[in-house]
Amino acid sequence: MQDHSSRLLFQFKGTPPLGTSASLALQHLVAMIVGCVTPPIIIAGAVGLSQADRVLLIQASLVMSAVSTLLQLFPIGGRFGSGLPVILGVSFAYVPSMQAIAASGGGIAAIAGAMLVGGIVAVIVGLFVKKIRLLFPPVITGTVVFTIGLSLYPTAINYMAGGTGNTAESVAASGLSPALVYGSWQNWLVAALTLTAVLVLNHKGKGICKLASILLGMLFGYVVALCFGMVSFADVGTAEWFSLPQFLHFGISFDAPSCIALGLLFAINSIQAIGDFTATTVGGLDRDPTDRELQGGIIAYGVSNILTALFGGLPTATYSQNVGIVTTNRVVNRTVFAMTGGFLLLAGVSPKFAALLTTIPQCVLGGATVTVFSTIAMTGMKLIASQELTARNSTIVGLSAALGVGISQASAALSQFPEAVTMIFGKSPVVIATLMAVLLNLILPKERPNS
Repeated sequence: MQDHSSRLLFQFKGTPPLGTSASLALQHLVAMIVGCVTPPIIIAGAVGLSQADRVLLIQASLVMSAVSTLLQLFPIGGRFGSGLPVILGVSFAYVPSMQAIAASGGGIAAIAGAMLVGGIVAVIVGLFVKKIRLLFPPVITGTVVFTIGLSLYPTAINYMAGGTGNTAESVAASGLSPALVYGSWQNWLVAALTLTAVLVLNHKGKGICKLASILLGMLFGYVVALCFGMVSFADVGTAEWFSLPQFLHFGISFDAPSCIALGLLFAINSIQAIGDFTATTVGGLDRDPTDRELQGGIIAYGVSNILTALFGGLPTATYSQNVGIVTTNRVVNRTVFAMTGGFLLLAGVSPKFAALLTTIPQCVLGGATVTVFSTIAMTGMKLIASQELTARNSTIVGLSAALGVGISQASAALSQFPEAVTMIFGKSPVVIATLMAVLLNLILPKERPNS
């Protein structure tokens, strides 16, 4: 009987042993929790939110990640949701564009408005997925993912140095440790030790140590930061134990450049989700996803992000690291994934847990996430390399990345254009890289095979 119930782990439906399911769910949680909470912390810093609003942003992002995951696991009406074992969480892919929106003064309200539009774009992509996906072969999606990884590197370096907002004046005014000042040797030492711990665990560790290398590396860096007096628990004690996200707490506003920038990313991530859905079914279920699963999954992805915008969270997407776990252990039972969603939900409704996360020094986040960002870039390279790197494909990748990254690094080059143009094309390399890659793929003549 025990053997039969254990075998249910490798089937989507059924109730496997509770203890085994909980441990496997915690494994999925450990693999994605850092990636889920880091973007809200980064964006909260970029916008300049108060401590209370930082906590709310993290809360909402965790809760809505859980809701998005559960919507995929339990399709409504058999068509709203993929019905596949996937985990959704806040995506780093949107961070560069959200930072650009924050820099323009739009704040969380403008991000929420752009998310709402992006969610509608994703729903449209889902409805016409079979036709639209032809515009995004691996060389295109790979170029976009590669560019996203490159664009995140400055964020990681600034965080390793302590965060650009931590000037000597602001740190002194806040009564915080001088070790937190941007560029201090303490910041760089803690970041380097955190990075070293992550690398050692990732390459030498086994089992849970390897799987949770980023989380364990951050815990090590956190302890070192404590020794330097870089951690303050002042706001944790006053935080409540239980609270729900608030409807439209940050408000909502619609800014055309912001909507265009995030709308394009939602279209790209909708196509990218096809890759995660496919890897999940091929690796865990020994089949390709059906058209209904793809359509339902992408539509649910769009609608769940509309809900997330209304409840003050940040954009979610399928998590490839959790897909990797599925392809490795082939556990696909939805009870395991529902429990992961449940753990996320419990973490999200506790402001005290969210407040504790805000005590993580930026240098610790930088030392850990620089490896994540490098992995994103290399994932893009793998997608590109999955197709033959012909002269045509090399032109698409090289020129798109060059123009995207180049213009964003020299955004003053667009200073004579309207401000909206700079916002859309000059702040984040992803938009130009995406448009150029799609355009070049359409206009460059296909290479004829050698006869």
